[in-house]
Amino acid sequence: MLCQLALVFTACRGAPPEDRPIELVVGQDPETLDPRHTTDAIGLRISRLVHAGLTRLDSDTLEVRPYLATGWSWEDGRTLVVDLRQDVFFHSGKALDSADVAATIRAISSPKVGSRHSRIVEPIESVTPDGPHRVRFTLKRAHATLLSDLELPILRADQAEDPPHPKGDLDGLGPWIVVHDRPGDVLLSPADRGVLPRPAHSVRVRTVRDENARALRLVGGGTDAAVNVVSPMLLPALESEPGLEVHARPGANITYVVVRPKGELADPDVRRALSLAIDRDTIAKGFFGSHAHPASTLIAPGHWAHADRPAIPFDIAGAKALLKGRHPHIDWLVTPERLRTQIARFVAQTLGEAGFDVTLVPLEFGSIVARLNAGDFDCATMQIPEVGEPNVLRVFLHSTMAPPVGANRGRIADPDVDAALDEGDGSTDLDARKKAYAKLEAIVADRLYLVPLLHEDPIVVTSPRARGFLPSADGRWLGLASVP
Repeated sequence: MLCQLALVFTACRGAPPEDRPIELVVGQDPETLDPRHTTDAIGLRISRLVHAGLTRLDSDTLEVRPYLATGWSWEDGRTLVVDLRQDVFFHSGKALDSADVAATIRAISSPKVGSRHSRIVEPIESVTPDGPHRVRFTLKRAHATLLSDLELPILRADQAEDPPHPKGDLDGLGPWIVVHDRPGDVLLSPADRGVLPRPAHSVRVRTVRDENARALRLVGGGTDAAVNVVSPMLLPALESEPGLEVHARPGANITYVVVRPKGELADPDVRRALSLAIDRDTIAKGFFGSHAHPASTLIAPGHWAHADRPAIPFDIAGAKALLKGRHPHIDWLVTPERLRTQIARFVAQTLGEAGFDVTLVPLEFGSIVARLNAGDFDCATMQIPEVGEPNVLRVFLHSTMAPPVGANRGRIADPDVDAALDEGDGSTDLDARKKAYAKLEAIVADRLYLVPLLHEDPIVVTSPRARGFLPSADGRWLGLASVP
């Protein structure tokens, strides 16, 4: 099959005009480009090309770095003073000032705006301009993640409380401007005076839902970059193509199984049996060509908050012993994407060997999310694509974060989980935070509200025109701004 594709690839290659935009291919359209409301991975990543926050995470270490800010200082445990850059302008030409920062935080927290990110600014009691280029943040309580939370995009003060702008036409401070947002096609042009030097190229984000079609576009010269949307099984054929390069790097993500602990799955032993009956090593090597790594924790190795835990064994006999002759029925939600469906079929097979009765339910991603949010599921394979700040796990595990407020789709209400998350959020001492998240990992490993599967490497395929582009460790695309 790969040889046949390689022959087709060769036949399709053409020489693209050098003045066209750098094209990045994705598998689905963004839900919205409004940074106050976007939560899907595609929309989030595009919005961060158009908008900018006071801080951003280092592309390798995921440590907090200044972005729109020049620096900051803590006056005490609840007061942060941030100094702003004076050389940054919105796309409209308006200079960034402290009033824009204060108005943005107020808007994100306002019920009138209805931002999906309101929980991020909830710990902030007030934001006060202290001159045109300095802002004072006062917290309601000690909050460890304030600096990483300030990655939220800053909007122009007079637009911050506007109705939704799903097409991305809010004034931004990022390196690109939205030219148009059409089904399957988002076009961005370089900004002159944004937070970064003017990029060399426009960028087109093209939606192509079929995996083979994405590969053909890469070889034919129509597409210049693809991040995590080409099956690892096709990578050898792409690597053999002149001009194409394939790169991978460790990622700060987690692919996991979300479990609704009701019925037979309310029994922790049944959830433990489910975890033991998943062959993570074979999935990582057989389906990803070792571009993924079996996970025993939610926080990936290499992250400052990672706590080493023993590998989860593949143990059919152990799973059968835990089930004690039971045959739990599971409806397993999965996207129709070929790779994910193949993995789900493999998992269903090994679960069946252990005694589970598994029915795969393929649904489009939006339909899966709707069912998860409604609590209408047994299990589903999901991914948290960015675990740069471990406090993001709060959204998926804390009892106050059930939908629609957050993504605690299993409706977990465990005081021990809440306490560990609150401890990690409430301290600014790094060692104390590490201990809190190690405690959380131990609880999750024991009770398996989320079942860790894999840490997947971000894999990027690039043409000569996009050579040098690598996504950051959290999967963001800001590296496109450095493509010569």
